Amino acid sequence: MVNSTLVATLYVNPVVGNDANTGSPLDPYKTLTRALRGTTTTATIIQLASGTYSTASGEVFPLVIPAGVMVVGNEATKGEGLVISGSGEYQSQSFGVQNITLLLLSDAQLMGVTVTNATAKGTGVWIESTAPILANNTFINCGREGVFVTGTAKPAIVDNMFVQNSAGGLVMARNSKGEVLRNVWHKNALGIAISDFAAPMVANNKLSENRIAIALSRDARPVLRNNIIQKNTQGGLLINGNALPDLGSTLESAGNIFRDNQQFDVKNDTLNRVVSSGNDLNIRQVLGLVELIAVTQDTPNLISVRSSFSDLTGHWATDFVEALLKKGLISGFGHDTFAPEAPMTRAEYAAVIASVFKLPPGNQTPDPWAASPIDRATSIGFLSGFSDGTFRAGQNLTKIEAIVSMVNGLKLSGGNPNVLTVYCDRAQIPSYATNAVAVATEKMLVVNYPQTEKLEPLRDITRAEVAVLIYQALVVSGKEKPIVCPYIVNSNFDVPGFTDLMGHWAEPFIRGLVSMNLTRGFADGSYQPNKPVTRAQYAALVASAFNKTAKRPAPDFIDVPKDYWAYSAIKMAAQSGFVGGKSDGTFRPEQNVLRVQVLVSLVNGLALPAAHPNAVLSYSDCHTIPDSVRKAVATATQQRIVVNYPDPKQIEPDREATRGEVAAMVYQALVATGQTPAISSPYVVFPFTTKNVY
Repeated sequence: MVNSTLVATLYVNPVVGNDANTGSPLDPYKTLTRALRGTTTTATIIQLASGTYSTASGEVFPLVIPAGVMVVGNEATKGEGLVISGSGEYQSQSFGVQNITLLLLSDAQLMGVTVTNATAKGTGVWIESTAPILANNTFINCGREGVFVTGTAKPAIVDNMFVQNSAGGLVMARNSKGEVLRNVWHKNALGIAISDFAAPMVANNKLSENRIAIALSRDARPVLRNNIIQKNTQGGLLINGNALPDLGSTLESAGNIFRDNQQFDVKNDTLNRVVSSGNDLNIRQVLGLVELIAVTQDTPNLISVRSSFSDLTGHWATDFVEALLKKGLISGFGHDTFAPEAPMTRAEYAAVIASVFKLPPGNQTPDPWAASPIDRATSIGFLSGFSDGTFRAGQNLTKIEAIVSMVNGLKLSGGNPNVLTVYCDRAQIPSYATNAVAVATEKMLVVNYPQTEKLEPLRDITRAEVAVLIYQALVVSGKEKPIVCPYIVNSNFDVPGFTDLMGHWAEPFIRGLVSMNLTRGFADGSYQPNKPVTRAQYAALVASAFNKTAKRPAPDFIDVPKDYWAYSAIKMAAQSGFVGGKSDGTFRPEQNVLRVQVLVSLVNGLALPAAHPNAVLSYSDCHTIPDSVRKAVATATQQRIVVNYPDPKQIEPDREATRGEVAAMVYQALVATGQTPAISSPYVVFPFTTKNVY
């Protein structure tokens, strides 16, 4: 249902703002503290610019986010470069005086920021008996834990990163519940600690290289589903006190994967019998009273993630490997495994790239099995030997060798050395490779898991990393469409350079498209988000963003000559069903596109299922929607493609669409087709309920 409340937006910039300002996009506040004092309505967005929010910049801690307030940074990067760091005393009803950074009340929302509390016993976010949303944030280097949930709280903790927190990433205590979904925990003392009577749903998370991934105590009753728990230095799941986790039953597979944990996968130190059903466990790593049972009823599992390879289920690189597998460009090993973390020798790498890029034969006569692909790879420039005349085929390939190989083989050029500042370990990059790494970074070839700022250039590259590197190379070559992944390094040099984008309502959508190389700014450093979009510009965007399968023959429009800059894009968009011509045989490429035309184009081009036309009745200006397109607008509404700024209830169909609006609606269409993650924005119109429609 469309939100009928007009949302106020306040802007904060710790670098150029001033708390005496009005809080507008061109006149931002300096501190989040000041913006929170200005939240006089129950629906307010506080848009944060990049920078550090700390005592030094004027913040007063703890920061209290009240009901109805949404604090938004940069969700696409999980708050990279946007840090809230500090600590203040809070009197908890459950635990007494605590040192915390942020307190979230009622239905407050925190999205796209990095939170750090370096105090010895400091907590990043405290949630007590409320139901807030935490999405796409990073909680790092907190003195105690990143997030503490207590009382009767029921938060939604979704798509966050918890990294290197001293005591734990997430602690849930007392009678708290809620949902903990699709988060990553890496190198914390405890990934998740659940105590007292807490009973959250914990699903589709990944916990790796923590001391203990999940620790339960007292009477905790969590439900654990489809989590990846691997390479934790002590163990996976530790059960103490009278805790009793739900690890599946005869009627439901739990689907958790435990792998390569050093001392145990599951350790039950209680007197309770713990039932495990449908979990991937090493039986020798199961300690205590744990009964392994089979699922006797085939029931749908809505949370599971599947892969063609048994050891890739839930892996961060699964989408890339699957995409290459479908095209026959890569293969696994026997027993349906891919060995994603295994190293790759220089000979194996030569064989893969010779196959993927269809390299021509070289001049040498093959001798060992890899001589021919090595010859082909070296002759075209992907690889080279060493100064002593050897190739060292059996030696493992390093990350830096792979990056240099791809840049040289694809003959990529350019490279701004300033881009290397995104890497915290850039000093380890060999001097001969600095330009290649800069080029690869700008071309979005580099993947760093789990910390994008850590290149680790000299270590052996894994098979998963090679798969992603090759896929990204195919994207650069125009042979594949981008796959959204938070571990692909994006230098973000273009977006901050836009002189007119900071704090704009459409900035998150534009950033998302920029990260996929689907849109760009102008030569003067601006993006001009409020400028109209021509039909040619729109055709160029959808032609690059969506499937190019031809649905119909495309005519040669009489006003689009073959030497016109967008000739190919217009033809492609027309063949795919996104655009059409006029009755007189023209396309009118320089004519500005209307908002309703964008919506109809996306619905038709994507062949989305039709919705009931009465869905448009909830718009306050629904009478302005032409009858001929009401069904298409209703469909776009149901698919969450419609984005209305500043009033979600006004669709303004006949107004010219701006660059910001087109970016937002195209991004939402990518979300609707499952090609990119959703962005939280109050201007995205949510589907109407049946009660509203009929």
